[in-house]
Amino acid sequence: MQTQSPLRKKTNPARYGFAMFGTSIPINMFKSFAAIFYVDMLGLEMTKYSAVLFIYTFVDAIDNPVYGFLSDRTRTKWGRRRPWLLIGTPLLVLFFILFYNVPSVIQTEKGMLFVYMLLMYILTGTLDSLVNANYGALFPELFKKDDERAKTNGFRQICQLFAMAISIALTPMITDKIGYRLTALIYGALALAVMMFCFWGCYETEEVEDEERPKLIDSILALITNPKFWIFGFAGAFYSAAFSLISQAIPFYVKYTLKKEGATTTIMLGTVLVVAVIGILIWSKIVKKWDIMKVWRTGFMIMAVSFIPLYFVSSLPAAIAIACVVGFGVAACLTTMDCIGAKIVDDDFRRHGVKREGIISSLMGIMNRLNGLYTSLAFYVVSKSFGFVNGDNPGTDPALASRVLLCVFPAAAMIVASVITFFLKFNGEKENE
Repeated sequence: MQTQSPLRKKTNPARYGFAMFGTSIPINMFKSFAAIFYVDMLGLEMTKYSAVLFIYTFVDAIDNPVYGFLSDRTRTKWGRRRPWLLIGTPLLVLFFILFYNVPSVIQTEKGMLFVYMLLMYILTGTLDSLVNANYGALFPELFKKDDERAKTNGFRQICQLFAMAISIALTPMITDKIGYRLTALIYGALALAVMMFCFWGCYETEEVEDEERPKLIDSILALITNPKFWIFGFAGAFYSAAFSLISQAIPFYVKYTLKKEGATTTIMLGTVLVVAVIGILIWSKIVKKWDIMKVWRTGFMIMAVSFIPLYFVSSLPAAIAIACVVGFGVAACLTTMDCIGAKIVDDDFRRHGVKREGIISSLMGIMNRLNGLYTSLAFYVVSKSFGFVNGDNPGTDPALASRVLLCVFPAAAMIVASVITFFLKFNGEKENE
């Protein structure tokens, strides 16, 4: 006889979606300004920063499926996901704050600085994986219908973009005034309050105590033999790489190509995010008439094309105009990607009859985080090709180096991603149901 979990209360979609604001605040500052903080400010060599990204990618490939597996097999009166979220969130915030609060004795010793950054990067990154594996697993479980998913995800992505407006676009201005240490502390406190409030109100409505628990090897085999997983995963990985390079490379582009200060970085990043918020509202209307797959592919192609003219401009107005196009393409991707991922979860349950949202979410997370290999390669190639060592020694042509980092590598990634999207099909389904 099946016993129902006491968590039968329906989760408020707005409360679930608002958690994305909290999860995005620390992790976007963490990943967007790690390079400019450690390389340009603290003097860590760019090749060593590249090594950190490279090493962490493999750590992330191991921890993600483990977290998803443990989450799927957890059985408590509070549900499967909520205990992990409530434990992992404070730890994530703690190590995020430590990442930007480097002890002064370590700052003066470059060998120790590399070790400290590597350790804090791994700890912050792995706890982000823990939180997002469980948070992402709740989405297809709590919201079953496509229209409910679309509305919830639209609100969630807008919350993420508002968080990015703070943690990415406004950060250069804020850190100019109060520094990275205090900024990280404020962002961490804000994120902790939001996430703990939202996660406490997430209720897993269909949990049963004695349902079949997924097996790790069987789950991995089922997923890796599913072509949809690989197609969606690789497309997402290249998109994530391009998006990651945007936030990391724009500060270099502003400083060395446009020859402007931190406020200009805020303007450019803010432009991308504001247009993306507006774009989500537009694409949410368009997706009612177009197949969701068509919107997804269109977003990828818009991003791919927009990076090309950005390489040739050197004025702020032209760069901002192109940033608007990038933001509109980003909006199409954000509107559709999680909904397509949820379809893959549904497809797996129909085929195998086992609920394993955690493992699937975490394995998809691995694919997205493969972008670390690509971004690591981008920083390494730019460093070696243009002699860009750090802020004290930026090489002979840092302007060209920053153009290649911001334009060439993201454009190549999005062209590949756009081609891959045409191979993903859900047979017999109208994608805009």
